[in-house]
Amino acid sequence: MAEPKLRSFRIQAHSKLIPTVCALLKAEGYRFCQEPFSPYCFRLEYEPKALGSSLAAFFGYIYIQDRSSMLPPLALAPSPEEAVLDICASPGSKTSFLGQLKQQQGLVLANEPNPKRLATLRANLHRLNLYNCATCSYEGHKLPLMAGSWDAILLDPPCSGWGTVEKNPKVLQIWSGDNIKRLTSLQRALLRKAYELLKPGGRLLYSTCTTNSAENEEQVRFACDTLGFVCRALTPLPGFVFDEPYPGTLLVNGDASKAQGFFLALLSKSAQEPVTEHAVAKIRVPGYEVTVPYELPEGRTVAIHDNVFFLPKLTGKVLPEALIWRGALLGSLKGGTFQPDSRRKPFALTRPNPETDLLLTDPSEITALLSGQTRQSTLHSKEAMLFFQDLPLGQVSIKNGRIVASFR
Repeated sequence: MAEPKLRSFRIQAHSKLIPTVCALLKAEGYRFCQEPFSPYCFRLEYEPKALGSSLAAFFGYIYIQDRSSMLPPLALAPSPEEAVLDICASPGSKTSFLGQLKQQQGLVLANEPNPKRLATLRANLHRLNLYNCATCSYEGHKLPLMAGSWDAILLDPPCSGWGTVEKNPKVLQIWSGDNIKRLTSLQRALLRKAYELLKPGGRLLYSTCTTNSAENEEQVRFACDTLGFVCRALTPLPGFVFDEPYPGTLLVNGDASKAQGFFLALLSKSAQEPVTEHAVAKIRVPGYEVTVPYELPEGRTVAIHDNVFFLPKLTGKVLPEALIWRGALLGSLKGGTFQPDSRRKPFALTRPNPETDLLLTDPSEITALLSGQTRQSTLHSKEAMLFFQDLPLGQVSIKNGRIVASFR
């Protein structure tokens, strides 16, 4: 019998806030240790209650994720200034890690064609307080984006999921024969589109959660021999046992790694490819620019139908006018006054100000607020930022001298 898989999660926060997120988890009784392959990734050892019901999860500071699934963003290794495209993004586990690795700079465009899954993607990115992630909804192989305009692309396409067979034993029956052929055809169409969209010298991280060679090494062979990609050797990360089914690629040995079977290939487009000339994109967004009372990354803040969105700077360079997309929701306008969304937290690191912020150090006090209890306040504003130590949790309201928490 195979050994049980390890339970893992990511801390979705600035590196300087990781100790405080850990302190919040420990204060609620959780025990965990850091994974050897990333300072953001942790292995759960004991949970007094479901980790998803922890305060850290509620306030968007952790994301529960199989440890193998954490590898594609690490292998792509995006730099802060790059424009990165995630072609098949929902539920947002890899998109959010890309945004974190980019230090909330640049742009990550997350595409998801399914409307229900798109809603899940947007809800997760919003909960995780990501400013540099925008979303759109198109069939991946028909994305109306400019050719040769993306620095890096993550392609984790629909696959047979054979690497998850312990969790989903029926996948071997469902995905076989003609069903596999339909999947591999879609994967090849997505690879073609990715090659078209990449800048010369750009790179693509192709990954699947299957162990099926037709979806893994055969697709890499197609990408290199037919499309013109070059396969770049990946360095194995500590904490995993890997196979190498195609030179330079990695396949997580699920049993030996106590994780999902997962395939990774890093492909690059030749820097000698002719540069596609295209006009700089023009953003024509309904609404008007507004000012919000806190620091944001480089970009624009606009009001659309009384909702206020942040548009990262790079959207003006890589997103064409015809694309329908959405930036990060910041809040709303009521009577012309900006009302921050309760879950939005500062982009810049900041310490609590006792004159304007609510600082709590006991998780039970935070839980009491979330359960509907109010508490007396000496603050004189209508809203305040709630902190656990130096960790901002979100906006609370002050009504008739009492703190009221209402997180959507």
